[in-house]
Amino acid sequence: MKIKWLLLIAIIIMLAPNTVNAEVQSPMEKLDDISDEALQMVKFHRYDDAKKLLDYFTAQFTSIKGEQKPLTMDELRIVTVSHDEAVEATVSPNMKYQERLNKLTKFRLVIDAISTSHQPLWTEMKDQVMTAFHQAKEAAYKGDTASFHSNFNSFLSLYNVIYPSIKIDVPVENIQKLDARINFIDEYRTQVVNNANSKKELDGLETDLKNLFDNMDEDQAEPSIWWVIISTGSIIIMTLSYVGFRKYQGEKDLKKNRSRDQKD
Repeated sequence: MKIKWLLLIAIIIMLAPNTVNAEVQSPMEKLDDISDEALQMVKFHRYDDAKKLLDYFTAQFTSIKGEQKPLTMDELRIVTVSHDEAVEATVSPNMKYQERLNKLTKFRLVIDAISTSHQPLWTEMKDQVMTAFHQAKEAAYKGDTASFHSNFNSFLSLYNVIYPSIKIDVPVENIQKLDARINFIDEYRTQVVNNANSKKELDGLETDLKNLFDNMDEDQAEPSIWWVIISTGSIIIMTLSYVGFRKYQGEKDLKKNRSRDQKD
């Protein structure tokens, strides 16, 4: 029974600091929440409220610049451009609802990519992106030009939503490879549908897209989680070793006492 209590106390001691830390938001995590709230407002057509949240974001973003690791020039530019597009989406009198939603989603994903170091939200759009691409590819192989144009446009629209976030999380050489394939297919659409060799670009793009998402799926566990697992395991082993040693020592002393009693 004592062993169980010792193990329980050891685990609580190891996990308690991490539980406390998990409740404390960083400045970027707070900005992440603001961007999410702005997106929710647009989903419910509350554009004025979304605009107020984006203005509040600007004020908070300006105030925390010196409080944490500074953004790179590329990251700052991506945040600025996506924020400006989001603001435009909330004040434009003629913009369609889906376009507004796409711009706010793009901004939301950018802030998430910057504020988190694992499992970014943009990877959750994998199924949507890949479905649109597969439909375009299937149409191309069937020779259905109209369907290919429609589905490839849908793919480009979805890819454009996650593209700024990809630029934050993915090495530039990988992005350049993707850009080259997508630009070729987009520019030579008719050739891709009618030429067997050009269709191979679709196969190559499919592989690149799979690698893009699969590479982000790897090693999603936070280092702190692994630290907790390893540390807790070490404490348990040490506790068991200590308890085992005490038990062994007690039995040894008991044998000595019995030997003395027998001699007496």
